[in-house]
Amino acid sequence: MSMIIMAICNILIILSSIISKKSFIDREKSSPFECGFDPKSSSRMPFSLHFFLIAVIFLIFDVEITLLIPIIMSIKISSMLNFNLIIFFFIFILLFGLYYEWKKGALTWTK
Repeated sequence: MSMIIMAICNILIILSSIISKKSFIDREKSSPFECGFDPKSSSRMPFSLHFFLIAVIFLIFDVEITLLIPIIMSIKISSMLNFNLIIFFFIFILLFGLYYEWKKGALTWTK
């Protein structure tokens, strides 16, 4: 009995996929679309790497912020002195990284 039900389900799935396929193929809809650029232009255009650098810096600091949540939860099991030292060193490392990126010129927007 279960084999008959499984066969009927498979037949229905195959029939529905055949019936629902659209025969109209649009060239624009089938072409890739990335980052708002016109897909019909040259794909080898020079692109500013500052976009990617800013995105990577944002991701690094965004992940660092998510690391603060377990530190806040650890206040229940540690002393206030240990908690303050951990937070101080964590924020110091973040600020040092931000200062380093600033001095290297990664945060200045140039053409």
